[in-house]
Amino acid sequence: MDLLVGRIPFLVCAPFFHGFLGREQEFPRVRFVDGPPSVHSRGLREGTIHLSPASSITFAQKPGAFVLSPRLCTSCSFEVRSVKLFSRFPIEDLDGKTVRLTSQSQTSVALLKILLSERFRVRTEYTAGLAAEATDDACLLIGDLALEEAERRRFPYSYDLGTLWQDWQGMPFVFGAWIIEKSALKPELRPVLEQYLQETEKSVEAFRTDPAAALDRWISRFPVNLDKKSLLDYYKIIDYHFTDERKKSLECFFGYAAKLGLIEKAPSLEFL
Repeated sequence: MDLLVGRIPFLVCAPFFHGFLGREQEFPRVRFVDGPPSVHSRGLREGTIHLSPASSITFAQKPGAFVLSPRLCTSCSFEVRSVKLFSRFPIEDLDGKTVRLTSQSQTSVALLKILLSERFRVRTEYTAGLAAEATDDACLLIGDLALEEAERRRFPYSYDLGTLWQDWQGMPFVFGAWIIEKSALKPELRPVLEQYLQETEKSVEAFRTDPAAALDRWISRFPVNLDKKSLLDYYKIIDYHFTDERKKSLECFFGYAAKLGLIEKAPSLEFL
């Protein structure tokens, strides 16, 4: 049986995966499945993949089915840059307006709803759509699309959701966590899983050691429409260490999500 890994071909996940590019033959029992966070969240819930750095809310959507890597996550100190609300109005004036929501990440959608409802006390209408339209009142974009929209400067207001959360709660937000379906803990797969996670940590450290070379390797496989300097600056604010503070922040997020009915209940964190 192969270990099925949900790979997210977004810049934010490049440190997790660049170290495996061109070395796939060294991991004959690991098979990568490419897709956005929303696809891998569904794959985890349906059991079609074993693990992925998926949207963190996925852990709460099927209680008892998953464990988390205790050391790896996708977070930031204040600005994350790749999860943004673009708006034609100040955020406190969005009451009664329509917000277009990305379909690529349930965590980012839940976070925006929590911020608008609990922090800014505004009520909005929501519509779905992958890309932004210049006529939108406001739109939520993630990943490479958010980075590219920021370069276009079509909206007079933009809000970084990582910054909004940390200003409010005093803790960095956890956008993604390495979520592991418990079938990967069976004896025939667990050694492969543990080796894979160890190699993933090495991949992150190698990216930090020489980000320019690692980024070249990544964009040769997954091209983007951004200049290299902007990309290298982006990685200065992303952090991949699942600290105790970030675990506390994730629990806080689950509490608000349960309060708003976005999940059935706030789960206890369970680690590998």
